Amino acid sequence: MLAKELRQKYLEFFETKKHSIISSASIIPENDPTVLFTTAGMHPLIPYLMGEKHPKGTRLVDAQKCIRTTDIEEVGDTTHHTFFEMMGNWSLGDYFKKESLEWSWEFLTSHDWLALDPKRFAVSVFKGDEVASFDQEAYDIWKEIFVKEGIPEDRIAKLDKDANWWGPAGETGPCGPDSEIFYWVGDIDKIPQSFNDDNDLWVEVWNNVFMEFNKNEEGVFEKLASQNVDTGFGLERVTAVMQGLDDNYKTELWTNVISKIEELSGKKYGESEDVTKAMRVIADHIKASVLIIGDDRGLTPSNTDQGYIVRRLLRRAIRYGKQLEISQELWLKEVAKEVVDVYKDIYLELERNLDFVLEQLDKEEIQFSKTLEKGLRELNRLISNIPLEKTKLLDISGKDFFNLFQTYGFPFEMIIEEIKNRGFLVDEDGMFSSFYKEKKKEFEEKMKEHQELSRTASVGKFKSGLADDSEETTHLHTAAHLLLAALQKVLSQNVIQKGSNITADRLRFDFSWDEKLTDEQKTEVEKIVNEVIKQNISVECNEMPIEEAKNQGASGIFTDKYGDIVKVYKIGDFSQELCSGPHVKNTGELGKLKIIKEESSSAGVRRIKAILEK
Repeated sequence: MLAKELRQKYLEFFETKKHSIISSASIIPENDPTVLFTTAGMHPLIPYLMGEKHPKGTRLVDAQKCIRTTDIEEVGDTTHHTFFEMMGNWSLGDYFKKESLEWSWEFLTSHDWLALDPKRFAVSVFKGDEVASFDQEAYDIWKEIFVKEGIPEDRIAKLDKDANWWGPAGETGPCGPDSEIFYWVGDIDKIPQSFNDDNDLWVEVWNNVFMEFNKNEEGVFEKLASQNVDTGFGLERVTAVMQGLDDNYKTELWTNVISKIEELSGKKYGESEDVTKAMRVIADHIKASVLIIGDDRGLTPSNTDQGYIVRRLLRRAIRYGKQLEISQELWLKEVAKEVVDVYKDIYLELERNLDFVLEQLDKEEIQFSKTLEKGLRELNRLISNIPLEKTKLLDISGKDFFNLFQTYGFPFEMIIEEIKNRGFLVDEDGMFSSFYKEKKKEFEEKMKEHQELSRTASVGKFKSGLADDSEETTHLHTAAHLLLAALQKVLSQNVIQKGSNITADRLRFDFSWDEKLTDEQKTEVEKIVNEVIKQNISVECNEMPIEEAKNQGASGIFTDKYGDIVKVYKIGDFSQELCSGPHVKNTGELGKLKIIKEESSSAGVRRIKAILEK
């Protein structure tokens, strides 16, 4: 079964269970300060999981584009991906555990749907802790199913919070126990009597999350007013299972991309462990970058925020390309075209934004090539005073290795390769192996220290959307609507919002524009916004069909992610914009807008930092 068919079958199955199909939301979160990217299907639905009414009802199903950055260093094995599609179905205070588990089983095993062998399954349930008790209800449901199918009860595992608790996605939000479903991909004659989560032949193919709680800012788990269900699976992984493959990268979601890398490198996937890993990393990282840059909220590579992740992905891909000895200049775009070809019929924005994507990839490849040249000069400087001898080891410190990586993008392995090319002895497996192991240990300690600092910094650095729903933040969020409308009047109607970060203290607003704003333009923008504030205009919220919103000229990214009905916030005849965040009732509540700073955010994107003075 091809991924395209699997994706469609999933949507159709839940349509038969009275679920409404909704479109994938943007990969870049809107009004969610807890994450860099949409990492799960639940992110765009948080307002509805918290009790807001969804225009499409209480049963939903979708295929959601997701990016996860926590495992970038793990990419290279058979299952890890930075970009993936999460198939999800949702109950917003409607059905709960019984229907969720029974429908999952029906879809997986029924001959009308996936027809997987029931005898190859095992499941896990939450064993309980101080927050929530053992999930007896889920256990009993599975026991009834397993008895009927003749499956040993020992294949219902009771696991702790690390394995069977989902969320919250950030520091706060909806969460709860889950029940996972595993499929045995090994020899049927060697299938164990019981489930062991350390055995890689048990592949997770479904996760049923029962969102019973909300973790608040004090770290307290509160019972949600309505009990919600979030279930589904990763499309890439289950496609591989359906095709009887032990490697996700052998499905049609990857084969054309891998073939292009083989063509560029002259090497074959599977010819060695190093080559295979390099091809997986390149394929994964370019795919993720294309999906991010090609999104209608498209980001560009930069040194800050989400753009930093895009830059990191592309530069890792380039480094692994060097490892494969890809010599063609500006080769990233050749792989990118194959990625777009895989998804162009599903995510139409990729073909629409293709020229922009290819342009950004070329720019990044050119810039990184210059950085690598500087790195080579620095490496030459480090070794220039060391006499070359047949048995001479290059004695540079682990700190030097790390600095070459941090400043110039050289991974440890690439530095070793460059040292080999200069005639120094590098014998990692022979008599000098302990020397290089010590250097690598020093390098990895520095890397670990750096990653810990990065994670600490990212708590405040990598935020988008609204920090909270306080009065101050709400005021600045409404002011952002006025700021966009004023920029469109002063600069061009084609100006669009590219992102925002709003706290109780200040507004940070990114918008599409190539040039630095003049002092006169900034003054005019401030003047227009403050005149609207003084007029005490009511802020109206209207729900309407998405086509009507378009026809009325509302600003926004029209992805129809919340269904056919959207919320449009109207501020007199001045501003009309799609939005789902909190707003004031009257512009007179806002005070006076003052632009503190205007600067470049990334290529073709400017950033304004502003405050409201009372």
